[in-house]
Amino acid sequence: MSNIISNRYEFICLFDCTNGNPNGDPDSANAPRIDPEDMHGLVSDVAVKRRIRNYVQIAKGNVPPDAIFIEQATNLNTKIVKAHEQTEGGFVPNEKGAKKVELARDWMCKNFYDVRAFGAVMSTGPNAGQVRGPIQIAFSRSVNPVVPLDLSITRMAVAEDVKAAKSSNDYKVWESEQPEDSLRTMGRKSIIPYGLFVLRGFISAHLAKITKFSEEDLKLFWEALLNMYEHDRSASKGLMSVHKPLYVFKHIGTDSNPDQKARQAILGCAPAHELFAVVESKIKLKENVSHPRSIADYSLPSFEEVKATLPKGIEMVDIK
Repeated sequence: MSNIISNRYEFICLFDCTNGNPNGDPDSANAPRIDPEDMHGLVSDVAVKRRIRNYVQIAKGNVPPDAIFIEQATNLNTKIVKAHEQTEGGFVPNEKGAKKVELARDWMCKNFYDVRAFGAVMSTGPNAGQVRGPIQIAFSRSVNPVVPLDLSITRMAVAEDVKAAKSSNDYKVWESEQPEDSLRTMGRKSIIPYGLFVLRGFISAHLAKITKFSEEDLKLFWEALLNMYEHDRSASKGLMSVHKPLYVFKHIGTDSNPDQKARQAILGCAPAHELFAVVESKIKLKENVSHPRSIADYSLPSFEEVKATLPKGIEMVDIK
């Protein structure tokens, strides 16, 4: 790893969902997440990070130093034990020494991209400690209220477990004895017709020093963010797309003294909410549009328009 990032960043990413469920809520029969007070749609940070992990896993082949720690259907402790095995002293069950935990934690940061980026709790049995990642993502929220629809669907077949059947022929006999209507099943599908979502994120140069999150890692993150839905298609999610530009704010400092300017670049030169407001205040529905159904129904601020209104010490990063 080289070139650990030395600037604080904030960013806004716009993505939308057409005729799909952007993030189902398991506590509500997997219906789209909604703010019940104003009916704006929500997408959790966990859902976004899952898509970023999936992209990195595909793009980098899931091998160190860009392997993925939190993979689908795996035991996290397997990788934590390996971290102990690969560092001084090997794996000793119930080892509690602080040095050994630190060595295992550093090995995890070195080998797993998502640990360097997002951090992880690695004290879930064998102990590799905990680390807070430099990239933090808030819940995304739709610009306008969304309308959740619960739709009935029909499957023109059944999956009946015929207990008495001992062969495929027995199943065919059973089918022939059933009324046609009983060989269909009903189901449900929850969607929203359309929602444009605003994703807000933060990148800390201070925390990057701990996980060794590099400029190369940051470049991969922007790539993954732009492409996170391109390799994660499903009928339930409809059409989900990330739209350019990414609005990326880089803190560079204002002081004439190089050391003080570098300190300002790490600590920041403006509050995050003020930078976000520059973009969000300019996202408007076009005239005569009351029910948006595509990104074309919105007027969005251009890269140059946002750049021209930024406070001193902040620059826009043009992510291609």
